[in-house]
Amino acid sequence: MAWSLALFATSNGGWLAKVPARDRDKTNPYHDSPEAVAAGDHVFHEHCAQCHGEDARGTKKRPSLRSRRVQQEATEGDLHWLVTNGSMKYGMPSWAKLGDPQIWQVISYVRSLGADPAK
Repeated sequence: MAWSLALFATSNGGWLAKVPARDRDKTNPYHDSPEAVAAGDHVFHEHCAQCHGEDARGTKKRPSLRSRRVQQEATEGDLHWLVTNGSMKYGMPSWAKLGDPQIWQVISYVRSLGADPAK
């Protein structure tokens, strides 16, 4: 997914303002599931790590998924919306083809990483 999860985060956070309320309020059916975190780890390394780094701390061109914005400010619904819809302006493709279960699993994994204190 190279969930280019610009996710889970175009660098300036402008994508957050585009998330409809109905999507922002979605809840992750796998929240706090160790099995989902493990499955999401696999999905992340298969699809997202190439852009966001093996440790999800970002690369020169793609943001860290351990930022406060991703880890604390965005809801899981916000993250789901971004992964599903992408943000081509910032190089984040849509990963809708993964389907909801895998999208929620990767969100579970990313959230399990926690925020970097300095970010």
